[in-house]
Amino acid sequence: MPAALRLTALLAALLAAGCDADRPASTAHSPAATSPPSRSTGAPAAPPPDADRSYAYPAADRVVAIGDVHGDLAATRTALRIAGAIDGADRWIGGKLVLVQTGDEIDRGDDEQEIVDLFDRLAVEARAAGGAVYALNGNHEVMNVQLDFRYVTEGGFKDFEDVPGLDASGPRLAPVPPPARARAAAFAPGGVYARKLAARDVIIAVGDTVFTHGGVLPAHTRYGISRINREVRAWMEGKSPSAPAVIAAEDSPVWARLYSSEPPPSPGSPPCAALDQTLAAMSAKRMVVGHTVQKHGATSACGDKIWRIDVGMAAHYGGKPAALEIVGDTVRVLTAESTKAAEATEATESTKAAKATSAAKPKK
Repeated sequence: MPAALRLTALLAALLAAGCDADRPASTAHSPAATSPPSRSTGAPAAPPPDADRSYAYPAADRVVAIGDVHGDLAATRTALRIAGAIDGADRWIGGKLVLVQTGDEIDRGDDEQEIVDLFDRLAVEARAAGGAVYALNGNHEVMNVQLDFRYVTEGGFKDFEDVPGLDASGPRLAPVPPPARARAAAFAPGGVYARKLAARDVIIAVGDTVFTHGGVLPAHTRYGISRINREVRAWMEGKSPSAPAVIAAEDSPVWARLYSSEPPPSPGSPPCAALDQTLAAMSAKRMVVGHTVQKHGATSACGDKIWRIDVGMAAHYGGKPAALEIVGDTVRVLTAESTKAAEATEATESTKAAKATSAAKPKK
């Protein structure tokens, strides 16, 4: 067994009492993957609108969403450049662009600390330029705060040993194997990186588009979207003793796969009916999710009301970076190829315009 797996298995055994017992070990057979919420959830046929809309942000002229990047800094940078968000020095050039990253920045790769810090810095730079960056929490962010390190690489354990202000000597970490203590100290509720994640939401809406990692279901709107964000934040900050049940459940917003099946659900199907209920309750037109790799690139379903943007761009999966652009009611997938083609067209049109202007000038 590889060293990282041995360490993870030992850590899980030692900390089982301190982790949420209901966390999904696997979502491959999650009820949410194949059916809408059961009647046992108590979800009404048409959930009432969520009165507390602190999760909602104003519409923007241009919104771009990026899916799971899983510890791959090179893929992250490429996706951000495709989005028109950063320059070659990783500085914000997006102006008033609103950028949403739908979670799972961590696990499966070695560049996690730098990626989390990059999005935090870009959020500050974007705000100063009149734009915004909203990074969300996915199931892997939740798992790490639960000290569930099943998908951490060996480099991922070492990556957090240099975190400033890290206290890995506390008594609660005494049972943790030494190679994992730095990461555990960083991500345990109230830890340096747990607090960074606590500043992020699980679900947001920008204009008429909802963003989350796995999927928002009718039962979640009944429970309260802002309530979910508040409860997860309190737990990550160390102010609540355990992860809220709503985030640890198999059909939680970070684990749900109801809308991400293959073949894609069609209008009128149970998943699309659940989506329609959710969107109506949130006064939205569409939802954007990650979490489930789309092997052939970003896809839509339910009459383009759901967009699935986990393209497996991290090296672990071998996919190509991409992003989703929303301008008004126009939604399109951005790739390196499409961006280059657009730039070439723009350059050609600029050249033609320059030549036309030159030809129109009177000769002396």
